[in-house]
Amino acid sequence: MFYNKQQGILPFVMWLFPLSFFTYQFILRLWPGLMMQQIMQQFMIDATEFGLLASCYYYGYAAMQIPVAMALDRYSPRYVVFLSALVCGIAAATLSYTENWYIALISRCCIGAGSAVGFLGTSKVVSQWFSQEQYARMIGFTFTIGLMGAIYGGKPVSIMVMSLGWYKVSIILSSVAVIIGILTYLFLRAPTTDTNLTEITAVLQIRDFRKLINSPVMWILAIANLLMVGSLEGFADVWGVPYLMTTYHIAKGDAAELISFIFLGMLVGGPVLALCAKKLGNYLVISLCGMIMAIIFAQLLWLSNSEISLLLLRCLFVIIGIMCCYQVLIFAIGCELVEAKLLGVTVAFLNCINMLGGVFFHTSIGFIMDLFWTGKMQDDLRIYSVESYSYALSIIPLCALIGASMVLLVRVIIAKRK
Repeated sequence: MFYNKQQGILPFVMWLFPLSFFTYQFILRLWPGLMMQQIMQQFMIDATEFGLLASCYYYGYAAMQIPVAMALDRYSPRYVVFLSALVCGIAAATLSYTENWYIALISRCCIGAGSAVGFLGTSKVVSQWFSQEQYARMIGFTFTIGLMGAIYGGKPVSIMVMSLGWYKVSIILSSVAVIIGILTYLFLRAPTTDTNLTEITAVLQIRDFRKLINSPVMWILAIANLLMVGSLEGFADVWGVPYLMTTYHIAKGDAAELISFIFLGMLVGGPVLALCAKKLGNYLVISLCGMIMAIIFAQLLWLSNSEISLLLLRCLFVIIGIMCCYQVLIFAIGCELVEAKLLGVTVAFLNCINMLGGVFFHTSIGFIMDLFWTGKMQDDLRIYSVESYSYALSIIPLCALIGASMVLLVRVIIAKRK
């Protein structure tokens, strides 16, 4: 059933419930970067182990992409969003209060698994309540509002941590997840749909997934996407805040505010890159995004701090955010390479591999930081120098260049096939 005028604002009310969860899960995604010292102190861990903890979110998120998509086709979003919100809330509280390292890893993984329904659930509700002509516009609004959780969630949460302590903040965040889940269960409804169609779609996703994993070109594209995502999943999500605090000696709230400019750039990045792609082509624009991100990060990491003002940092982070939207063009290329019935599973596959970039970057950055640790300790915790961060974060521009080159390789392979 599509939206019609007789329904009034009801479609927007229905959209609001999964949208709230989509916005909220961005805060959980950024959470470790805002409380790095507290987490390391609670579990007495080093940067390598902290990177492992942060990366568990992406294990759960990536693993649940296709199962959640299939569950939303078979069951009402009302139930799937409700259960996912409960999982996030319980896991967030468990992570904060447990002293068992392995339970903490499992909890972080569960947060990622629960968060996987954020965009997928919202997309499903939009497809149910709005017409096909309105779908693209509503998805655009979804991303814009959802990113507000990343833009405006960082500094308020960090301020709350400083004033209330991270245990109380974790309870607040857990409670918010449970409240969103309960409200969704009580009020979200779906129009009548053709159940036979959803069952056929689920079967097609299972059967045709083999075609994707047996395609070398699709794997090259997916890995290129993974390598170029370091600016977002490696830096903005977790390591950016402690790096800025250490390098520029600024408060956690101010560092979180600076990082939010990356997400601010992402608000306009999609339309900007889409316009560029019409003139230059998807492959060239994606490669340029990787190169530009590599150049900016090289300057950030290796120029003297005195040469970069906070105003310049804001501008550079906005540019990085715009470049991060290359992922939209990656999905467009992937969909061009498959037949129409495989579009949904192709996007899920590419997004699954993309989210594994968080695993790769968080684990690698933490490991390299420990390699260059100078031996300095404070309150039984390792203190990492600016150089340690710079060496570790250098993996981001290096991988961006490799990913950009791989995208050009895909273009060459496709051209030869034609």
